[in-house]
Amino acid sequence: MLSQHTYQTLTVDINNKVAHIVLNRPDELNSMNVDFWHEFPSVIQEINHQSAARAIVISSTGKHFCAGMDLAVFSANNSNDNIELGRKHEQLRRLVLKLQDCFNVLETVRMPVLVAIQGGCIGGAVDMVTAADCRYCTSDAFFSIEETKLGMTADVGTLQRLPKLISIGLVKELAYTGRRMPAAEAKQAGLVNQVYDDHASMLSAVLGIAAEMAARSPLAVAGCKEMINYARDHSVADSLNYMSVWQSGMFQPQNDMMEIFTAKAQKREPQFAELAKIDPSKIF
Repeated sequence: MLSQHTYQTLTVDINNKVAHIVLNRPDELNSMNVDFWHEFPSVIQEINHQSAARAIVISSTGKHFCAGMDLAVFSANNSNDNIELGRKHEQLRRLVLKLQDCFNVLETVRMPVLVAIQGGCIGGAVDMVTAADCRYCTSDAFFSIEETKLGMTADVGTLQRLPKLISIGLVKELAYTGRRMPAAEAKQAGLVNQVYDDHASMLSAVLGIAAEMAARSPLAVAGCKEMINYARDHSVADSLNYMSVWQSGMFQPQNDMMEIFTAKAQKREPQFAELAKIDPSKIF
């Protein structure tokens, strides 16, 4: 079970092995303030460590999914003006890496992460959703690499992950101009899996997809995620070799596969053991 905690920027609900994380600052367009950068990766990691869910859905409230980085985050890092320049820049580099890690967790957790997007998905929000496994949106949604308009280069994952999802020429156009990519274009380009008429129908469908994933063997699904992400970043030969290593250790047909056959014969849903919990404080 997740620890009982009141979050400032989001809510968390777990039902039927699906965790639903909702960005919950609609009046501020769900912009990513200082609290968000602490809370978001923390709750994702806790779900993973506790094996508290088999799939994660991230959605939002209000007119827009997320307006990106809250400007207060930039001012929060301006207290070190007296540090020698080289050391100040080294510190800034570590900050960028820390922010990147906040979204890297969406790739490293063992369960699928699905994102349901309405309205604007801007700046840092694009960094977030490109790190997820699957993206869905409403017909009024749009995506914008807004950093260019602010005179900076997107630095938390968009420019590294988006070229793996859509054509590199389109990525360059979006990054260089900062223009909005509407939902229909995002679907045509392959950025989103599906477009829905409204927020309610989208959320219902995405939670349903997540529930279907959660009904499968969590070990098999975790293996799929591991292999697909590895194949994205490696050659076919290397990926096939890693697949053989994974399968030689993780494939135990007497367990989950036998449970599926038994459940089918007994005309019931299969029951799978959860993935082992992780205690990050312990080595053994």
